[in-house]
Amino acid sequence: MIKIYGMRSCPDCTFVEAQVEGDGRYEIIDIGDDVRSLKEFLRLRDRNPAFDGIRRLGAVGIPCFVLEDGTVSLRPEAAGLKPRPADTGASCSLDGSGC
Repeated sequence: MIKIYGMRSCPDCTFVEAQVEGDGRYEIIDIGDDVRSLKEFLRLRDRNPAFDGIRRLGAVGIPCFVLEDGTVSLRPEAAGLKPRPADTGASCSLDGSGC
């Protein structure tokens, strides 16, 4: 099962979530719903090199994909999904570059 960490207030996350709705191959973990989920994500974010660039930018790093083999990716394509088109409006970042 592929884990997807995200938040309902993130447009990139909701775009991904809509693609996997009802698909048992994916588990959506909303880090805003439960502090344990947030802590689990932060532990992953603080320790995994996939987030090195994200941390330097001061970004959150969601949606985040943990593949079945344990690989961590910030690219929806790695999980067999489409990214949200860049020209579709709102973003989590102040500069409009993403979450």
